[in-house]
Amino acid sequence: MKPVRSIQSKTVVLPTRDIDTDQIIAARFLTTTSKEGLGKNVFYDLRYNKDGSEKSDFILNKPDAKGCGILVAGNNFGCGSSREHAPWALLDYGFEAVISTEIADIFRSNSLKNGLLAISVDEQTHGWLLENPGVDVTIDLESTSISLAGDRTVEFGIDGFSRHCLLEGIDQLGFLSQQLDTIENFEETRSWKP
Repeated sequence: MKPVRSIQSKTVVLPTRDIDTDQIIAARFLTTTSKEGLGKNVFYDLRYNKDGSEKSDFILNKPDAKGCGILVAGNNFGCGSSREHAPWALLDYGFEAVISTEIADIFRSNSLKNGLLAISVDEQTHGWLLENPGVDVTIDLESTSISLAGDRTVEFGIDGFSRHCLLEGIDQLGFLSQQLDTIENFEETRSWKP
């Protein structure tokens, strides 16, 4: 995982409510334990026709969406079953952050553990982002704020552990590895030993 300090990108807007993890990455694509290559299947059933051709009206197939690293999603994004492949697919596609008014808890947890910043904002900010697709946005993880057009700044919440791991570019195992000296010292000095 690479460290995340700030993300600066144009947004792409997918305003649909209740996008579940099966819509993000369909179950038939979960046959791999590798993160690579999943991006081509993100939102597959929304992006492609049955013959595999692109649906011209789907937002990710439009030229303005290319290269956008921030997805502004409708309410209740990432609901449904728990699957780490969902944030993997979004990251492999090129997204670095998802912004919504509500992000499903398990999806948020899986995202943060894998380097995808999942942010909940208030309805007014969300409404503005939905109405202004393609706007330049800067997300600053150090100050936990989002900078919008017109010098408007909005703060967002994130738990301290996830923030630390994202800033350091480590996962939970990486965090434990950083504590190895403390763990070994504890094992050497504890009174009860197996």
